[in-house]
Amino acid sequence: MDRPRAPATPLTSAAAPAPATTVVEVRDPDAPSLTITRKQDGATLAAIVRELTSGSWEQSRELVRRGKITVNDEVITDPVHRVVLGQRVAHHANAKRADRPALDIADDAMVHIDEHVVVVNKPAGISTVPFDEGERGTLVDRVQHWLHRKRDVSSNAPLFVVHRIDKDTSGLVVFGRTWVAKRHLATLFRAHAIERRYLALVCGHPARDQYTMDTVLVEDRGDRLRGSARNPAPGVGKRAITHVEVLSRLLLPTGSVALVRCQLQTGRTHQIRIHLSEWGHPLIGERVYSRGVVQPIEHPRALLHAHELGFTHPGDPERVLTFRRDPPQDFMTVLEAAGGRL
Repeated sequence: MDRPRAPATPLTSAAAPAPATTVVEVRDPDAPSLTITRKQDGATLAAIVRELTSGSWEQSRELVRRGKITVNDEVITDPVHRVVLGQRVAHHANAKRADRPALDIADDAMVHIDEHVVVVNKPAGISTVPFDEGERGTLVDRVQHWLHRKRDVSSNAPLFVVHRIDKDTSGLVVFGRTWVAKRHLATLFRAHAIERRYLALVCGHPARDQYTMDTVLVEDRGDRLRGSARNPAPGVGKRAITHVEVLSRLLLPTGSVALVRCQLQTGRTHQIRIHLSEWGHPLIGERVYSRGVVQPIEHPRALLHAHELGFTHPGDPERVLTFRRDPPQDFMTVLEAAGGRL
């Protein structure tokens, strides 16, 4: 195990790639706005819009979805986006939404392609699948566009989604290209027979080198957030198991961090983010589940990367496919600044 080391390189800008999915023309420079207070810190954007406009919950969510709301002059279309202290939220009633989705994806992001499956190294900042009806520029759209541009013989066939990773999470995703592949992969995921390992940078130095989180995740743990329930009623929630291994304990000038590997035994929504936060060592950049934890560094996204993916091939169960891709530059910048390495 690596010992803490002084930073070898200065910490430069580590901004996550900016998604380019929707352009909104804002024609209301004097739009009503408010600045997020400590009391509002961590609230959903829909809740803030409801307060700003005095509308109903559904009206507030719809304003966000339609691109009428900006946070620090950036259009946010996710109603459950969490706002942060000091941000400025504005309502642009006259904004016009013009969908001009970016459909490009780098050639080297296409990890594996055959007649049954496509494996992609997803950049951070792109949704795997549409969150709202009509959303474009997702990973599915980009992969389909890439295949069509390369004149792949099956480019007009749909891609079947068998799992997904969060918008801010980078790393490996597999799509099925046939009904056989879809059924095969879905069966593997249900049986927890897919190898999935993530790399994460977390706050603080964990006391133990290995730890397993085995909890029941519920939609509302009591503060309107997903989380683990101590004594859930029968049939409420879903069991979630995450195995965590500490790879190195490191130091930034502003605090301690650790590089950890997480292996999923189940795949629940926000499972790793929740479990690491409940463990007491939230992801660097985590804003939803890490209330009360002082982050050693501000970062625009939670530093989580789907590092390894392995499964038996749909066309030949005796053939095992295993893939590994290192984290993107924004992750590596923070890791190297703390004196760490993969």
